[in-house]
Amino acid sequence: MGFLDIDNTTKSYGALEVLHKVDISIEEGEFLVLVGPSGCGKSTLLNMIAGLEEITSGEIRIRGSLMNGVHPSRRNIAMVFQSYALYPNMTVAKNISFGLEMHGVPKAERDKAMADVSSLLQIEQLLGRKPGALSGGQRQRVAMGRALVRNPDVFLFDEPLSNLDAKLRVDMRTEIKKLHQKLGTTIVYVTHDQIEALTLSTRIAVMNGGYVQQLGTPQEIYDNPANLFVATFMGSPAMNVLPATISVQHGKPVACVALPDGTVVPLRLSQENLSAWEGKQILLGIRPETITDEDGADRNSKNVVNFTNRIIVTEPAGSDTFVTMSLGGKDVIARMRSDANVQPGNDFQFAVNMEKAVAFDPATEERIAS
Repeated sequence: MGFLDIDNTTKSYGALEVLHKVDISIEEGEFLVLVGPSGCGKSTLLNMIAGLEEITSGEIRIRGSLMNGVHPSRRNIAMVFQSYALYPNMTVAKNISFGLEMHGVPKAERDKAMADVSSLLQIEQLLGRKPGALSGGQRQRVAMGRALVRNPDVFLFDEPLSNLDAKLRVDMRTEIKKLHQKLGTTIVYVTHDQIEALTLSTRIAVMNGGYVQQLGTPQEIYDNPANLFVATFMGSPAMNVLPATISVQHGKPVACVALPDGTVVPLRLSQENLSAWEGKQILLGIRPETITDEDGADRNSKNVVNFTNRIIVTEPAGSDTFVTMSLGGKDVIARMRSDANVQPGNDFQFAVNMEKAVAFDPATEERIAS
């Protein structure tokens, strides 16, 4: 049993089931991110934890206590919304302390809690202002302060950074991460941004179509995606996925893929059990950063395969250069160093770390387990 347990939980609207038997156990102090495209059910699940949506079937427990039917005010959770939901006619100080006042907390305790939280979030200078006089980032800090001051069992964040500009999103990600490391709070965080999910979480639940597609650490999700959806949703640029036919050469499985001129490149596989797929087609997944030049190849890898192919497009991106080629009839992106000597139209010697490649069954789109 975890600190927060979501046990075989479903949600239906009439005959339409939008969440399907969700099972997640969250330990105290974890930072779980629910990530997925719009409409996948992640905000619905968060609202069920908060008590804002009724549970159709299954159970949700916090600290072992059943939450089914318990009013939101009695769940000891705090929620930070996308819209901040601040009271516009109240000062920052009043916004932060209002919830405590409504719960009958004495003024001296309220003032101390507000001082502690405002110092932690570095918003002391804002306490006398009203939300209309604050920037988006400042309003987000105030919304977080209002949640923190209550010292709840669980913090719920519903896409809290989506209204901020790109730079401020990055800054606030860092602030939320630092806050979690300092306080050790239990957080469930909803986002559609897979970079937020990877950088913030201790574990990720990738959702699609009302199902949890995979639950794991950021590294597990990124390196060993359970299926094609997870593989292509998590990562920027997305994982390259190309058709390949399995051949066995010298007793080892290789993935045969075609260059634009019809030449077949044998990419030696590290997954020995793929020999059983000889003569069959798979979908081969290769992350862009595992395709580079010979000098940039991973020196610790025991399976780097080199081949020559023509460069179609190069995209300088500051610290990296992205290179597009055609492989297996698909555009494939390689992530090179910024100083890589690459030019569109030139033939280039690529190096692929095949230890990091993953294989998917084209029929089920599930990863072929090693």
